[in-house]
Amino acid sequence: MKKTSTDTKQTVADIITEAIIAKLEAGCIPWRKPWNGAANAPKNLITGKPYRGINAFILGCYGFTSPYFATFKQIQEKKGTVKKGAKSIPVVFYSIKEVADRITGDEINVPVLRYYRVFNLEDVEGIDVPTPEEVTREFSAIEEAERIVADMPFCPEIKTGQAKAYYSPSLDYVNMPKNELFHSDEEFYSTLFHELTHSTGHSNRLNRSTVTKTAHFGSSEYSKEELIAEMGAAFLAAEAGIVNATIDNSAAYIKGWIAALKTKDNRGMVIQAASAAQKAADYILNIPAPAAV
Repeated sequence: MKKTSTDTKQTVADIITEAIIAKLEAGCIPWRKPWNGAANAPKNLITGKPYRGINAFILGCYGFTSPYFATFKQIQEKKGTVKKGAKSIPVVFYSIKEVADRITGDEINVPVLRYYRVFNLEDVEGIDVPTPEEVTREFSAIEEAERIVADMPFCPEIKTGQAKAYYSPSLDYVNMPKNELFHSDEEFYSTLFHELTHSTGHSNRLNRSTVTKTAHFGSSEYSKEELIAEMGAAFLAAEAGIVNATIDNSAAYIKGWIAALKTKDNRGMVIQAASAAQKAADYILNIPAPAAV
């Protein structure tokens, strides 16, 4: 695998950090994935081995339906061609370099962080790719949760085209992994409620500024919207009678945003977020807003 001439530790760290930030800003949250991604886990086309650690996270966040990745050289060797405009993705690894110890002068082995780039097979033509066998379980719909979703006014379209969960404000749709991929039925609905809560902020619904305006990852507005979505999901899960199965996940998820919410400028944000989450849940449940006093 060809290495770049600038693969110093700092350069590699910068490249990977930028890739992670880009994915986080696009809504890929690494600690929230209550569905089974093992069968669709990113793996190398030639070796068949799954990527591990940070590589698995970065590659998995792109939402490709094909789990297979390959370097440009590997694609050429398989007589394939990369589609015009396709972008490569960095993958990191450690190599061992012999250097002289500064004190003793003895030769020692030092791990050096390097990287190479890969393409997903969806961006490649001319290569037949095996279809991975999905590890699934039998899904049993929860009647009350189904009713809540069915009764939501102006419910956005719910798609299952990618193995990740997100809401697209610009196109106003929710994408969900297939329900049978989730570890439990309750976690499927909790995740769906989270994304539907995001959708209530659309300009045609509650017109919430944390959705209608661009909010960068790490900003107080971004953190507030994530808090609203998870609180709204918890409220809806309770309404559906599945709160005990999802509260631990919700608590762990919310904890990730507390630091951003505890700054001096954000005092009271938790209360504001809870209020907004209640309005979102009421909207989804089709409960009229209380009359002004």
